[in-house]
Amino acid sequence: MQIGKRVKVVLGFLAVLIVVQVVNTLTGNSLLQYGLFPRTSSGLQGVLFSPFIHGSVRHLLSNLAPLAVLSWLVMSEGVERYIRVAVLIAVISGLLVWCFGRANLHVGASGLIFGLWTYLLARGWYERSLSSVVIAMFVVVFYSGLVFGFIPVPGVSFEGHIAGAVAGVLIGWLMHSRSLAADA
Repeated sequence: MQIGKRVKVVLGFLAVLIVVQVVNTLTGNSLLQYGLFPRTSSGLQGVLFSPFIHGSVRHLLSNLAPLAVLSWLVMSEGVERYIRVAVLIAVISGLLVWCFGRANLHVGASGLIFGLWTYLLARGWYERSLSSVVIAMFVVVFYSGLVFGFIPVPGVSFEGHIAGAVAGVLIGWLMHSRSLAADA
């Protein structure tokens, strides 16, 4: 895997998030209208757009580092796999929030972050290769604090965190459990 390609993808994705936040800030948070609002037809657009929109600069900044690191780690399987995993996590977690989330606006990349986190854990469990287990152990050591994101806090979409985590485990199972069945 070319490191240069991975760097470009991660930095490109982060740049898109930053540009969206700059536009959102300069337009008085006008992009929030494209967020996810559960069980409404207009809120369905948020399944696609909400991971790119953040409620504030602080919200975006809190997501950038873990998103970069976890994206990088998923890209150890290749950029194409990363894109597939990230899109599936975003769509599945978005649909789960749309179906089951509180009737509030849900925006931000944290659902994707939680999904990438649990995907890496599930990949380590199902694949059981040395590299996937080492990455899973790294993720446990450095990102175990994410479990506190499942606790309801006013103003935070804990539903997005839970939905992202469920989506990550599901995608990890779908993409890697077959290797276990083949080994049995």
